[in-house]
Amino acid sequence: MSDSVEAISPSAARAAREVRVVFSRLRRRLREIGGAHDLTPSQTAVLSRLLKDGAATASGLAAAEGVRPQSMAATLAVLEERGLIRRDPDPQDGRRQLVTPSDAGREWVEGSRQARDEWLSRALQDRCTEEERETVLRAFAVLDRIVQ
Repeated sequence: MSDSVEAISPSAARAAREVRVVFSRLRRRLREIGGAHDLTPSQTAVLSRLLKDGAATASGLAAAEGVRPQSMAATLAVLEERGLIRRDPDPQDGRRQLVTPSDAGREWVEGSRQARDEWLSRALQDRCTEEERETVLRAFAVLDRIVQ
């Protein structure tokens, strides 16, 4: 950390607060739209990771998600109970199991993603002008730069 501490401008503090509040609302709304109320954020994250990254062991998923193996075991038990994942023997090591999304899990993630994309596209189309949509795109370019 630097020896000199610069004061945060009021506009930076206000922008930070507004971004946080709006993103929280948007995240909640997208969860409602996508049917994520059926699953916890952790369960959704694991299912999405499996779809994106492919088969994984429970310990690999725990490490990737930054949780204890016991927590991952509980998450996977719920996903398996709901038929959203399946476990198969690892062809490299029969003592381990590989977790993959089931067809139902794949459909759930894809359906949820499509519902959220459709809702947000429709909301931007119906509630914003073309100029406002361009402003949103420019603002997200700035936010993306901040998080890089």
